[in-house]
Amino acid sequence: MFSKACEYGLKASIYIASNSYDGKRVSLKEIAKKIDSPVAFTAKILQDLVRHKIISSVKGAYGGFEIAKKDISSIKLSQIVNAIDGDSIYNGCGLGLHVCDENHPCPVHDQFKTIRNQLKDMLENTNLEQLALDIKSGVSFLKL
Repeated sequence: MFSKACEYGLKASIYIASNSYDGKRVSLKEIAKKIDSPVAFTAKILQDLVRHKIISSVKGAYGGFEIAKKDISSIKLSQIVNAIDGDSIYNGCGLGLHVCDENHPCPVHDQFKTIRNQLKDMLENTNLEQLALDIKSGVSFLKL
């Protein structure tokens, strides 16, 4: 459903948020290792997230990536998805047809529309705080 870049962007954002709770910045290499992503690819994704003001980058010996603790609860997953993949996930055909709409539906149009709406609702109502705290408490994992 998400592009590989978007999957990595979501995982990276959650990882950064979970570390930001402790006031810790994380390096590019650490993020890439923890989310099992190539370093160069991760760098490009993080640049997009910085450009969209979802995460912050601090240069220097004590630099790295972080999210202001006060902002973690206000960042929705939909912001991350939009920064990396745009809104195509909400508009695409479930079968990948170029023309699929209410007037010319594909065989799974109505069912996929329902799933898309549920996904949109989940992304718009889930924030990084919820997921970062689950990582910190050990309830969920980014990598085994």
